[in-house]
Amino acid sequence: MSDHHDHDHHHDHDDLPAGIQAALEQLAEAIGQLEDPATGLKLDELESDIEVGYDDGTVFAGITLGYPCASQQEAWAARVRAVAEPLLASGELAGAKLQAELFFDIPATFPGDVPEPLKAVKNIIAVASGKGGVGKSTTAVNLALALAAEGASVGLLDADIYGPSLPTMLGTEGVRPEVKGGKSFVPVMAHGLKTMSLGYLLTEDTPAVWRGPMASGALNQILTQTLWAEDGDELDYLIVDMPPGTGDIQLTLAQKAALAGAVIVTTPQDLALVDAIKGVEMFRKVSVPVLGIVENMALHTCSSCGHQEPIFGAGGGARIAADYDTSVLGQLPLAMSIREGTDCGRPSVVADPQGEVALCYREIARRAAASLWLLGDGDELPDIEIAE
Repeated sequence: MSDHHDHDHHHDHDDLPAGIQAALEQLAEAIGQLEDPATGLKLDELESDIEVGYDDGTVFAGITLGYPCASQQEAWAARVRAVAEPLLASGELAGAKLQAELFFDIPATFPGDVPEPLKAVKNIIAVASGKGGVGKSTTAVNLALALAAEGASVGLLDADIYGPSLPTMLGTEGVRPEVKGGKSFVPVMAHGLKTMSLGYLLTEDTPAVWRGPMASGALNQILTQTLWAEDGDELDYLIVDMPPGTGDIQLTLAQKAALAGAVIVTTPQDLALVDAIKGVEMFRKVSVPVLGIVENMALHTCSSCGHQEPIFGAGGGARIAADYDTSVLGQLPLAMSIREGTDCGRPSVVADPQGEVALCYREIARRAAASLWLLGDGDELPDIEIAE
């Protein structure tokens, strides 16, 4: 795939007949007008590479997006097929077969000076909330699992020092991470994620009532002393489950961790939304982009009659998103299965991968990652390449 971006479509292979060249050119332009559901933008407006080619009766079309989207292969193939059909029905390409493929290439957000162990982490995303009890940790765990399910390589850091819940949620209680070279922790693998939590290091008799400076020190330590990417395999995303609230610990962490972006978790009650606004403002203060808002417990479906209602109020997340120029990444139902899953170490995304809740988290994951990709580099026009 080509790395240079300019305004031309490339015809590198002049040995194809002019009619086929022209038809491929037309196809590339039609594909460029397709809309990417995770961003709501056309491929031409995004920096996505579009490659088209022809060989022996088959037309090839490849699209490369900048966020993990493994589950979207068929949906994209169908979109490409819809715009390609008229071209394959008559003219030079009549009767040709179509092979459409979706690729993704996750770019890194390059913060300034990051400690050595974080050099191999492409993007650090914080999951935060203005107050406790809104389902932030559950969201962080399922978001990490959903990004992994979409094909990314993902780490998860439990930075909630007062109540590290990650070991319970992932079923890794009582695990002690291996220590390498006397000073570095090897992350604990759980459901395909590289995880680290203060919960792995605290024992029953260690009090969790830390003083502020100690707490942020401990955090910085497990952030920078964990071998997130051994053997040269980079992490695409490191999800950090932040402590609830918007105080000093959160600010220190936001500054030290070189965050690429943040996801704010809220519930529909107005009070929780006031807290969510504090969260958005905190990240603004330290220039961390807010990728979007996840609204938990948004709808309740009655288990006996199926009637849905927003028992905690509706539309609050959308109001904040509009006021603060961010977006609602998704709304999750108030469902017992979500809580039960994390209570027993089987979060929704792994417990029922094709269930409604898991698909909702996967959409949130694609949107958050796409939002981060958009921040990275939207100035240059995409590159369309015509290959033999």
